Amino acid sequence: MRALDPFEMQDRATRRATYGPWLVGLGAALWGTESAWRIPLNALFDARVIVFWEHVLILIMFAPLLVSRLGEIRKIQASTWGYLLFSGFAGSAVGTIFFTLALKYGNPTVVNVILNIQPVISTMAAFLIFGDRLATRFFLYASIAILAGIFVSVTRPALIGVSFESAGLNIGTGYALICALFWGLSTVAGRGVMIGMSLRLASSLRIVVGLTCMTLILLVYGKLHGAALWPVAAQAHSIKAIVLLVFLASISGGIPLLIYFEGLRLTRASTAGYFEMMQTLAAVCITWGFFHASLYLHQVIAAIVLIAAVTMVHHVQQQVEARNPESIRS
Repeated sequence: MRALDPFEMQDRATRRATYGPWLVGLGAALWGTESAWRIPLNALFDARVIVFWEHVLILIMFAPLLVSRLGEIRKIQASTWGYLLFSGFAGSAVGTIFFTLALKYGNPTVVNVILNIQPVISTMAAFLIFGDRLATRFFLYASIAILAGIFVSVTRPALIGVSFESAGLNIGTGYALICALFWGLSTVAGRGVMIGMSLRLASSLRIVVGLTCMTLILLVYGKLHGAALWPVAAQAHSIKAIVLLVFLASISGGIPLLIYFEGLRLTRASTAGYFEMMQTLAAVCITWGFFHASLYLHQVIAAIVLIAAVTMVHHVQQQVEARNPESIRS
């Protein structure tokens, strides 16, 4: 193979810098399409069963990656296994269950916007677990994000003083907040995982752990049998159920994961954070445009403020990391 001259090397670096962020955006946008499959699947399956089948199909897709990296397993340290187990349990299994329930019982558009508070949670968790430094303006923007999240969640904010129910808060919002908590903590645990193993192995093993957790959860709830795994509603619409599950596991699952991490490899983290907002844009387009889950004007304004505040949280934290590279563990 011939050596590249400096001009060719610079050209390749420029092209990577150009398309890398767009790969991040594409992967995030494809993640945002999952509401299109989860919402109709909620009419056919129990939420836990949906997540179970999702893991089964993604594991089938990732099997070649897992097999090719099996030799690395013996090198994994105990601490890395701990992070992996928590990440698979909290993020891949439990968090996804609560997301599915949130879409079922809440306004899907509100749910997808509320999940933008996740980076605030993961930043605080990284501070507590890894000792990451917090920017001086972190609490300002985090407070704005939380307040905006409250206004996004309620349909009648003037009645918050009366009762949450009067203000329009419902169980779907609660499920979304629990999901954000688990996914935020899982993000931090995933950072611990990446310290001790390759991306391909980490992605594959997380699915294995998630599927194991889902199997145990279904066993505990008495749903690990044919009638629950493929209920009457699914039997009546078998082709629809299979197609939706395959789309969920592929278009909104395995494929965006690979695209996203390839883009992340070619993109500065500070840039990637902005392109990740494509997930919210795609999700809102689907839930509002196709499922008519609209928002009131004050919710739209609050959603914009929430996304802006979270973007600023990301921005000021990246500035801290740039000044203190020794604080970054991954």
